[in-house]
Amino acid sequence: MTPYPALAHIHSLNGEMREITVLEQKDNVNYIVEYGGVKCTAIFNWYNCQFYADDKYGIIRSENNG
Repeated sequence: MTPYPALAHIHSLNGEMREITVLEQKDNVNYIVEYGGVKCTAIFNWYNCQFYADDKYGIIRSENNG
């Protein structure tokens, strides 16, 4: 999958919309995205066609930074 930009509701900003980069699609609703240099989980809501990025509790840490 080629990464692409999209708008998302950002958890740490109380749902404000910001641009993210979608990195990977896990299934129909779960995604791996990057926002502000942080790799995190996101969901896509098919009812309103919007992403919701969880940069508080959904942070994905690499093996190098624990």
